[in-house]
Amino acid sequence: MSATGARAQQRAQAQAEAALADAAPRAYWTDRAQRDGAPSPRTSLTGQDEADLVVIGAGFTGLWTAWRALERDPAASVVVLEAERVAHGATGRNGGFVSSSLTHGLTHGTAIWPDQVGALHDEGERNLAELVATIEAAGIDCALRRAGKTTIAIEPWQLDGLREAHELGARHGVELELQDRDEVQADVHSPTYLGGLRDRTGTVLIDPARLAWGMAAELERRGVRIFEASAVTGIDRQGAGVRVRTVLGHVDARDAVIATAAYPAPLRRLGNYIMPLYDHVLMTEPLDVAQQAAIGWSEGQGLTDAGNQFHYYRPTADGRILFGGWDAVYYFGGRVDAGLEQRDASHELLARHFFETFPQLDGVRFTHRWAGPIDSTTRFTAAYGTARGGRVAYAVGHTGLGVGASRFSADVALDLLSGEPTSRLRYDIVRRRPFPIPPEPLRNPIVQFTRRSILAADAREGRRNLWLRTLDRFGLGFNS
Repeated sequence: MSATGARAQQRAQAQAEAALADAAPRAYWTDRAQRDGAPSPRTSLTGQDEADLVVIGAGFTGLWTAWRALERDPAASVVVLEAERVAHGATGRNGGFVSSSLTHGLTHGTAIWPDQVGALHDEGERNLAELVATIEAAGIDCALRRAGKTTIAIEPWQLDGLREAHELGARHGVELELQDRDEVQADVHSPTYLGGLRDRTGTVLIDPARLAWGMAAELERRGVRIFEASAVTGIDRQGAGVRVRTVLGHVDARDAVIATAAYPAPLRRLGNYIMPLYDHVLMTEPLDVAQQAAIGWSEGQGLTDAGNQFHYYRPTADGRILFGGWDAVYYFGGRVDAGLEQRDASHELLARHFFETFPQLDGVRFTHRWAGPIDSTTRFTAAYGTARGGRVAYAVGHTGLGVGASRFSADVALDLLSGEPTSRLRYDIVRRRPFPIPPEPLRNPIVQFTRRSILAADAREGRRNLWLRTLDRFGLGFNS
């Protein structure tokens, strides 16, 4: 590296460190006082309880499961058990993008389920429309905006991918707008943008914590009992149903649904499918009028890069910018630990990328920095199944597009418990589980080699090595 390059790198690092100096090591969405919408802690489960359905996990999958169960049977008795607090995990740490896709994107879905992708696309569109209608009918204030998303090319080789995605969308009746460099930069001002693919209908933006809190409050109004700080220690058959045990009590129920995402589940087999990846996120301070004018972004849509390693970012209702992604980190043994939520190297890298994207925002500071585990699978979509004689269903592994897909997954889990042959159960995405992930000590070197291969592919104009091409052939991969 030349002396000039070294000095530029040092300046970029100093800029990132200064911007992060006062950032709180907490997720912005959930870092609020009670007067700003955060609920008071709920009680823990103690002693004995009974229910028709026990839901394990109070993230989006668990909350939607309880919600959809009541819509099927308003008289049902439902208990939700949460190890921490409502929205503690990925639900309260994500970017607030709600996608219609159930297949991790139309391109990915076409590669793995070519004969069913059209029906899955329609299913996802219907799921998103019903999700939005449900939120609005319940009056949940979660800053919901039908803003859509633009996928951005920041390297010349990514333009071909945008054109291919545009053509694929047209074949499925999706109205996408292919933007050239001037058009995308007129929309959002960044010197790094070379082109864009604007989707105005397939994504809505939300405040994820407020949605989860609002759903939980509405569920309680309808009679659902939600217990926090109630980690499940086991599930046993109990007569015709199950007994779900916690440290301080248990619930006897007809059925149970496991919705624990990346966190350890009370069903050991799920560890074969879930790969916890730590995703990192930053939140800026509110921008002033001049700073907002410097970037444009009048439509306030979500943005994402078109590379293999990508960023996602979006404005918030109070004028901030959330900027996350890129550095998905796996820790040996699939560790999930609060001590892994602050990684200086990842947050500083994100800050440098932020200022490369928006150099006109030099001087903006970050107020929050956080990370959390994403429950990734080898095919980037959830794993479904049953256990304990069909009295327990699970839906885990939503990777990075799970906010919307969690509602679909809730219906799948309830379908599996009911035993009714619904249309959802005919899809291979439901019938066939993802390819298992090798156990340690093989898992970690495979993941790290795959990460290095992905970075190398982006550096070589998207050209994927033999290893990545082999994974593509079998519909496998590594992504956040």
